[in-house]
Amino acid sequence: MAKRGATTMLAATVCAVLAMASAFAENVPLPTPAPLPKTDSAPPPAAAKPNGNSPASTDSGPSRQGFFPFSFLDKGFSGQATAFDAKQRALLDRISLYLSSVQTMVGNFVQIGPDGGRTEGTFYIQKPGKVRFEYNPPTPIDVIADGSSVVVRDRNLATQDLYPLSQTPLRYLLADRIDLLHDTDVVSASADDTFATVIIEEKQLVVGTSRLMMMFDAKDLQLKQWTVTDPQGLDTTVAIYNLDATKKPDPNLFVINYQRNIR
Repeated sequence: MAKRGATTMLAATVCAVLAMASAFAENVPLPTPAPLPKTDSAPPPAAAKPNGNSPASTDSGPSRQGFFPFSFLDKGFSGQATAFDAKQRALLDRISLYLSSVQTMVGNFVQIGPDGGRTEGTFYIQKPGKVRFEYNPPTPIDVIADGSSVVVRDRNLATQDLYPLSQTPLRYLLADRIDLLHDTDVVSASADDTFATVIIEEKQLVVGTSRLMMMFDAKDLQLKQWTVTDPQGLDTTVAIYNLDATKKPDPNLFVINYQRNIR
C-alpha cells in the first residue's frame, strides 16, 4: 500500500498505556461518546461498538490501513486556550502525574477500527519513546517505535512504512514526563463515577481537526482506552487490559531495521 494511503488512514492516539482491573480482564470496555469540549464544538463521532464480551479478530488481509493504534496527529494548535476551573486543572495534574509515573508496561489490547472491525494483540512499552504492538494472526502487522521513529511493519510482505515519532500522539505518552496543561492542546477534562476523560485537539488549516480522547478509571486513573478521531470524523478505539507494570520488555522488541524495504 502506498505511503500516502497509509498516512491518510493513520492521519488523524497512546501513550499510553495501562490497564483494566483483573476482574474485567475478560471484558473489553465499549467506546463511549466523548463529552462536549469546553470550546462548544461537537464531540467526535462514536466508534462502532463491539458485540459480546470477547471480540474476535477480523481478518483484514495484508493491508496496513486502519491497523495503527495511534493514528497520526500533525503538530498543530487549537488557536485558543481553553479555560479550566480549579477542579479540572487538579484532574489534569493528577493524570499527568500518573502518565509520567509509568515506565514499563506489558499487556493486551483490542482495537476497533472505523469500519467496526476488531483486531487483538499484545503491546510492550519501555519509556522513553519505545513501544511495540503485535497483532494476533491472521493480521500480519507490527507497530514499533524505537525512540525516534515509528514503523508499521507487514510480516507477510516483509515491508514497513516509516514515520517520525514526533508526528504521532505517542510523543505525549512515551515521554518520561508529560504535563497535559502545558504540553498539549487540551480542550476538555471531565470526570464522573466511572471515567475521567481528557480530549486533546489539534487543528491544521489544510488537514482539518484531529482529536485524541483518553479515558481513565475514575478511582485510580489507570488508562482504560483511547479514541482517535481523524479530520474525516473516523474513529479508531483501543482498549487495553491484563497489564503488568513490573515486567521489563526485551530491548530487542523495539529494534527497527532501517535497511528493510521502507516506503
